[in-house]
Amino acid sequence: MEQEALYQLSRSLQKWVLEAAAETRKKMTQPLEIMTKSSRNDLVTNVDCANQAFFAEQIKVEYPMAQLVGEEGANVGAGDWHNGLTFFVDPIDGTMNFVKQQENFAIMIGVYEDGQALFGIIYDVMADQLFWGGPQLGIFRNEQALEQAADQPLSEGLICVNTRMLVTNERQLQQVFVQSSGVRIYGSAGITFAQLLRGNAQAYISKLAPWDIAAGRVLAETLGFQILNFDGQPISMVAKEGMIIAPKQAMQEIIAIMAHSKTAE
Repeated sequence: MEQEALYQLSRSLQKWVLEAAAETRKKMTQPLEIMTKSSRNDLVTNVDCANQAFFAEQIKVEYPMAQLVGEEGANVGAGDWHNGLTFFVDPIDGTMNFVKQQENFAIMIGVYEDGQALFGIIYDVMADQLFWGGPQLGIFRNEQALEQAADQPLSEGLICVNTRMLVTNERQLQQVFVQSSGVRIYGSAGITFAQLLRGNAQAYISKLAPWDIAAGRVLAETLGFQILNFDGQPISMVAKEGMIIAPKQAMQEIIAIMAHSKTAE
């Protein structure tokens, strides 16, 4: 994408996200319509659905040839994201937090062109923190440019993890925790990525769907984070999968611990 077109994409996405966030805050003053999907803890609300419909309409008008991969429905399977312009939309990331806490949730959109990272945006709605940018633009928190990730040993940083994985010690995650400075759990991929991008955490280990990772991947990789699956291979972004987000040194240590656990099995 040409530079001017990329700037226009950035302006449009920021405008759409802020408009959706304003509507989200307005709807939070009214009773929510809450439904379940795969389980009682897998929630979707009328706001999730309204936000996705809003983004789908904006994308259709401004980028009519683009594909949409969204948590609440899509016009293309995630497996086709290598072809053309693709928008990955998570209209409310951290829906449980949204319902139970009314904070610690985010709106996320990641944009890829022919499989290449183009632009990502994560908005912490209640904290009014906008993380945006890409390889050609740099990465920003509101209007402040963010620095590259510090490449330090695992022992020097906090890690963010999937709760169930930690409790069940899947892939020796408890040993990863012991080797780190400590663990933090936020209940939202977007909020967790915000902590990574700000330098408040060093690594994130979880199982994420394509719309959970797409925006954060653009932002994190631009700042020097690696993103690999639990076997140290590139992620596919076509289905929910286990993945690690960390700078090089910590990544190597985490992969080694997980590989040892797999061998022991």
